Amino acid sequence: MGVTNSNKQINVTEIGCGGILKVTLALAAAPDISSNPTDIVLVLDRSGSMAGSPLANMKAGAKTFIDIIDEATDSAQDGAIGSGSSIGIVSFADTAEANTQLITSVAELKTAVDSLTAGGSTNHAAAFTRAIGLFDPLSSNAKVIVMFTDGKTTAGLPPAPVAAAARASGIVIYCIGLVGADGIDVSVLNDWATDPDSSHVAVTPDDAELEDLFADLAANISKPGATDIVINETLDPDFTIMSIDTPSKGTASMLSPTSLQWKIPSLGVYGNEGASLGFYIRHTAATSGVKHVNKEITYSDAENNSVTFPDPTVTADCGSDVTEPCPVPVDFSAEGCRDSFAVDLGDTYLESLGRIVQLSVTVKNVCPDRRVALGVILTETDDQGNEYQRGMKALTIPAHHSQGCRDVTVKCIKFVLPEDLSVSGNTGSICGSRNLRARFIAHSIDSDFVCCDNTVTV
Repeated sequence: MGVTNSNKQINVTEIGCGGILKVTLALAAAPDISSNPTDIVLVLDRSGSMAGSPLANMKAGAKTFIDIIDEATDSAQDGAIGSGSSIGIVSFADTAEANTQLITSVAELKTAVDSLTAGGSTNHAAAFTRAIGLFDPLSSNAKVIVMFTDGKTTAGLPPAPVAAAARASGIVIYCIGLVGADGIDVSVLNDWATDPDSSHVAVTPDDAELEDLFADLAANISKPGATDIVINETLDPDFTIMSIDTPSKGTASMLSPTSLQWKIPSLGVYGNEGASLGFYIRHTAATSGVKHVNKEITYSDAENNSVTFPDPTVTADCGSDVTEPCPVPVDFSAEGCRDSFAVDLGDTYLESLGRIVQLSVTVKNVCPDRRVALGVILTETDDQGNEYQRGMKALTIPAHHSQGCRDVTVKCIKFVLPEDLSVSGNTGSICGSRNLRARFIAHSIDSDFVCCDNTVTV
């Protein structure tokens, strides 16, 4: 089944300049067997050489195999092989016996395994023949034989032609070999098994390893959702990574201020399984607009699953500029055929050599639907630190209507500085330094308070 879901979400849809948001990556995967039913026959060697710990460890391995397939088919060890799959048990020594048909009851399968006793010679051909007979040729299910043996063929017909016929009919054969008292010919197991041998044949000299071999084979047959997962996330340049939470599976690390990597060793091996990673990013650009959170995100795994993630966007609102208007101009026109003319434009004040200072300030955390009164006081200081008034302005900042509090920038607050008022030690020229000091006072005008008359109930 592979990767069943991939998602990317953000926790807000609108932020201010410098705002922080949380990004969550999520992934889910499930074994292939959960959507592709498979009939499996466990073929178990119970010849005399299996007496003692080999038989006990083979039983433990077979029951672990059954449990893994049980969970892989329906994401739970609930005692029933699910999703249309089934398992059958065939055992062999001098002859072969079908201890169960292809069934779904985990309890019955384990009872059949526990009932096996060791004794007799080794008839592989009979074992293959009996296993092939359990499959329904009309079924569309995948068909798998798992042959376990601890030695060479000592009874019956040559097994290679029987195994070849099974493979030709579409049956996939796996072999687990235990090097028993009379040894085992690995090349024979390779000949019986489906190619490639590296993934279909496993041999051990130590019967204590059998449970692990059966478990690995069960995972291989169920086809895990995804292994060796690597996700590389690169943010849009307007954002930087602030922090990364510990993922629910795997490990995550920051590669640069705008990129991270999430690695998951395996997901959905034994059943439907999910994983998530959360991280926090900050908007670092000075521009407003709809922003794509990520520039690029790539995915890879050992199963070559094809995975894409959503591309969420967030609206960045850097606020409206509040600008003090320029002085109102006086319009006049030149008319008639005259080479000179005079126009009376009225009065102007504070006429002297001087310069204009334009101040800007950002009022922090202005909440929605609140007008703000802003006062600006400009002074000049002399060499002794004494202050002299140079002007005061009062502005009303209009209310904004964003979802949350934000910063508001006020630009172009203008003051005229005549040079004849300079106390900075430079007069008569606009090239000298002026030592200035500005103070800002900001208060919200609007509030939620509503005055009401006192009421006394008697």
